[in-house]
Amino acid sequence: MGRFPNCSLIGKSCAMCGIAGIVNFDDSRVDRSLLERMIGAIGYRGPDESGVMCDRNAGLAHARLSIIDLEGGSQPIHNEDKTLWITFNGEIYNYIELREELIKKGHRFYTRSDTEVILHLFEEKGEDCVKEFNGQWAFAIWDATSGRLFLSRDRLGIRPLFYTLAHNAFVFASEIKSIFTDPAIERRIDRRALDQIFTLWVTLPPTTAFEGISELPPGHSMTVKDGDITVKQYWAPDFPATYRERDRSDWVDELRSLLIDSTRLRLRSDVPVGAYLSGGLDSSVTTALIKGFTDSRLRTFSVCFEDSEFDESSFQHDVIRHLDTDHQEVRCSRRDIGSVFPDVVWHAEKPIVRTAPAPLFLLSGLVREAGYKVVLTGEGSDEILGGYDIYKEAKIRRFWGAFPDSRIRPLLLKRLYPYMKNIQAQPIAYLKAFFHVREEDLDSPFFSHLPRWDMTSKLKMFFSQDVKAELDGYDVYDDVRRRIPEDFERWDEFCRAQFLETTCLLPGYILSSQGDRVAMAHSIEGRFPFLDHRVVELAAAMPPLMKMKGLNEKFVLKKASEDLVPASVNKRPKQPYRAPEAVSFFERTGGDGTDYVQELLSSDRIKEDGLFNAAAVEKLVDKVRRGQAVGIKDNMALVSVLSTELVVEQFLRNFGKWSDHGRD
Repeated sequence: MGRFPNCSLIGKSCAMCGIAGIVNFDDSRVDRSLLERMIGAIGYRGPDESGVMCDRNAGLAHARLSIIDLEGGSQPIHNEDKTLWITFNGEIYNYIELREELIKKGHRFYTRSDTEVILHLFEEKGEDCVKEFNGQWAFAIWDATSGRLFLSRDRLGIRPLFYTLAHNAFVFASEIKSIFTDPAIERRIDRRALDQIFTLWVTLPPTTAFEGISELPPGHSMTVKDGDITVKQYWAPDFPATYRERDRSDWVDELRSLLIDSTRLRLRSDVPVGAYLSGGLDSSVTTALIKGFTDSRLRTFSVCFEDSEFDESSFQHDVIRHLDTDHQEVRCSRRDIGSVFPDVVWHAEKPIVRTAPAPLFLLSGLVREAGYKVVLTGEGSDEILGGYDIYKEAKIRRFWGAFPDSRIRPLLLKRLYPYMKNIQAQPIAYLKAFFHVREEDLDSPFFSHLPRWDMTSKLKMFFSQDVKAELDGYDVYDDVRRRIPEDFERWDEFCRAQFLETTCLLPGYILSSQGDRVAMAHSIEGRFPFLDHRVVELAAAMPPLMKMKGLNEKFVLKKASEDLVPASVNKRPKQPYRAPEAVSFFERTGGDGTDYVQELLSSDRIKEDGLFNAAAVEKLVDKVRRGQAVGIKDNMALVSVLSTELVVEQFLRNFGKWSDHGRD
């Protein structure tokens, strides 16, 4: 069994899937055909099997991607007396241990799936059952006796769950397009959601891109009974106000031990498991840990770019040689990004501000073509262990803020972002404003994120007058403030930045648009050892200097992995994952752009949809077409406006056409 011989991989859990359901509050019989349409609309999430359960006024539906207990994991499933039914999307990795405990208490099982374990633990512990799970999930349990529906979403928001109240009924699903298969449910863009995306890159649950459609927040459960909805938080990232004394070696050893066990659990599968390999530290560590559990040759997959500015293939090849993996890569060009972008937006179900999800969409397609359904990835490490440039940036900004007249300290910011050409020649006064190093900024609870959010919010200059008028008086920061815990001000500044990144960008973008959506588009399940809640809680308990020593990011992880990965990877500085942006949509001869870009960004279409200023968009498009786009702002503006217009096209104007497209 390789380097970790005492860890068993035996087990049968369920699968990554799609779920949907309806509860009619007037006790009328649920429409089975509607449930079938709902689950059919997201059939790519579970192409191996589907099932529907109807219990007069309630119904559950399920589309299954068979990964574990291939013969006995069909859903929806029930308890012994069929008073409880469940539809489940996800994996409960510690279900074997939980099952053994439940059997000792007298519970009897008719499958070997983790799905049935959820039901029996719900019988045993009620709503608190979710606190026992190590995994990623979105599920709904129908209690036929009490007429109550219980729903839950995992701690970090790995698996999606959306719902709405419409026509005296509660409707839920893994994806919004599933809900929209009911023609009676209206489809309208939520303009406050646009304000959030054009500031934070994400919507803040329960807000989604569509009016009337809500998202259950990560770490929350909800109950629905007799028309009443109760939402409760059962978990949230937490940081201590003070840190206990502990040797560095103890932190290093415990992190490594937990990562080994987290990886062990996430290898429970009845189908082959591969790994994403970006060439960075996180995916390389994950790949090395997987290798420790098997003597067979591990399959790895990566994206490489034709543009050398974005390519990390040299580091990928270092890891491939070091670990001797069986590797495949997909080469991504600008034209590839422009080609698949409409599909990416269709699956993301909201506007996106970067093209970065597109290469990952291509990557998951490669994995599917290779015959794989499951990959382990390094997502989450940067958030919980301090890997992003935004943490370095905040540290440098505070360092400069302590001596605001220094002419040397701001140069560190220029060194941090060599690819941001437009700031390299700027004077110090400009940098002080751009990076928010003024006295009033230093006191802001959002200090770490002000430059990013402020730069993104400048994209709102493209909003139409109607949208600006409707948003007058709305402050997106108020929505963020409401999510901040009471003891937030007592935390170290580094931890505040981590909280904002972990609760905003991670679930709303990294695990969604770049994660679940582009992976499940090709029926691929991602698993994330760094997002085991035990690892997350350990990282939160670490002093910030263990995570970033000076400007050396993920210090403790580098120490824990020195013998696992090549030195070239262990010692390299973090390279942000980026992809070609606006230029990707104007690769045709003459720079006219793809057909859909010309159509959607035409002045007539922009005016008709009413979300953006047609004259401003026309100038932007002309600027990009002529190769004169300036820096990140212009690129983000083009991508953001285009993706928003794609959402309008796909979900408001031609939903039926795109829904059929999504099932192909």
